[in-house]
Parts: sequence; structure tokens; C-alpha cells
Amino acid sequence: MHHISFAQTTFTPSKIVCVGRNYVAHIQELGNEIPDDMVVFNKPNSAISSCLLAQIDGETLHYEGEIALLISAGEIAGVGFGLDLTRRELQSRLKAKGLPWERAKAFDGAALFSEFVPAPADLRTLSLRLTVNGELRQAGGVGLMIYPPAEILRELGSFTTLEDGDIVMTGTPAGVGAIRSQDRFRGALLDGDRELVSVSWQAQ
Repeated sequence: MHHISFAQTTFTPSKIVCVGRNYVAHIQELGNEIPDDMVVFNKPNSAISSCLLAQIDGETLHYEGEIALLISAGEIAGVGFGLDLTRRELQSRLKAKGLPWERAKAFDGAALFSEFVPAPADLRTLSLRLTVNGELRQAGGVGLMIYPPAEILRELGSFTTLEDGDIVMTGTPAGVGAIRSQDRFRGALLDGDRELVSVSWQAQ
């Protein structure tokens, strides 16, 4: 089982619950429709990795930077930066056939995280920033979300139990794209103008 770090403690998430289509600009850049209900899918613990892959089975992966929430006692205890990796070509084929996305979203290595830090009292000021090779690719935060964190937790709680250590990924702003071998990624989570945590990877 894979672990994540929070406040000098390790947690073993039983699952990663992901919210899709939570930023209007990202919905538009992929040519999707704004859904009537929250889009939710899961990644297993085995998806967690510290190695950023550029390809799987010859298909180039796409990155999606996200604000990640760490759950403890049913509440948001910690926050971090996460990368949701996607096999976009495979996902498009599955969607066209009306099939589930798991093969394109839940593969080994499909989720990377920074360390988690204590959640601020007011989550409305949270935002993320992602640079690739020093160029800003993604920026956005709770203020742009269709479903903010509190609403996400209420909706998830209506049909599933979030265990201690589970992670909720809250969706990605516009600016997603392909990963190239040796690309240098830096993701940061901010509370207003203050950087809470950052993480760097080099694509393999």
C-alpha cells in the first residue's frame, strides 16, 4: 500500500475520490458539457506514485493539477497539491462508447501528491499554480469551482464513506496538456498570496 505524508505522520489512503468537470474553463477546453450533477470517479491506492511518467503503453499522458484534500474524522484535515494523470486518447475512446473511465484514470502511477499541510480555516482562499519548465500552465482555485470543498464533502457523504487518510481531488482548472519526457513540473498550493506547500517532479 502507498502512503502520503501529513504533519510528520504517514497516512495510507484507502481511495482517492476525484471530482471531474469542476472548472468551467476546463470543461470548455475539452469540449465537454457542463454536467447537471457532480462528476465523481475513484482512483485506487495503487495509483499513488512519486514518479511522474510521460507515457504508458506508448500513449502520452496528460497532466491535471488539482487542489487535494486529506480527510480525517470526516473533515478536511489537510491540503496539498496533486497531479491527476490521464490517458486522454483512451479516455476519449471510452467516453465515445459510453464506457467507464477507470482504464484512463485509475492506472498505476496516475496520482502524485505533495506533502499535505494543515488546512486553513477558510478554504475559499485556496488556489494552485503549476509551471512546466518554468512556464505557468495552470492557475486557479476554490473561487472558480462549480462545487467548492464543503459542497463536495456533502455530496460525497450522501453515498460513500470517506475513511481517515482518504484523498479528495477537487478538479482541475484550464491549461491541461501533454507530458514530455524530462519536463520539469513544479506545483504549488497557495492560501491567498502565501505558498503553503510545493513539490517538483521531472517526467520520466
